[in-house]
Amino acid sequence: MPLWWWFVDALAFVVAALVLLVICLLVRRRLLARSGGTFEMSVNRSDAVPAKGWVLGLAVYGDTELAWYRTFSLSLRPRYRFTRGDVHIDGRRDPIGHEVYAVHAGHLIVGTKNASGVRQLAMSPNALTGLLSWLESSPPGQRVNNVL
Repeated sequence: MPLWWWFVDALAFVVAALVLLVICLLVRRRLLARSGGTFEMSVNRSDAVPAKGWVLGLAVYGDTELAWYRTFSLSLRPRYRFTRGDVHIDGRRDPIGHEVYAVHAGHLIVGTKNASGVRQLAMSPNALTGLLSWLESSPPGQRVNNVL
């Protein structure tokens, strides 16, 4: 078999692997979004402004927690879990400098204090309204720590 056939076979294998990876990412996204209550949210463990380290992801509402999944991952387990009573939202701002390119267009950045170590969240204004409503609508007897 000529050498160029080996090159063609290797190239076809790489293309097939990339197509399979994209299909797996799309199926995973569909599985996560199937339950409803999902929105795009980026997270950052640094509280510096403008910060480095933004990671794109998808947040899914649960009864008592908000689960966050990385966009470019095949894992079906959330990377972070934000418990309703333990999340404190502190202010909002527009992205500054390179943050404009690190988060989705039109997203706002809010500071947060929680047990997971995430210090900033980026989401659309509508998603922020929904998140604040979800945090404030905790069942009777649970504490709410939200300030904007």
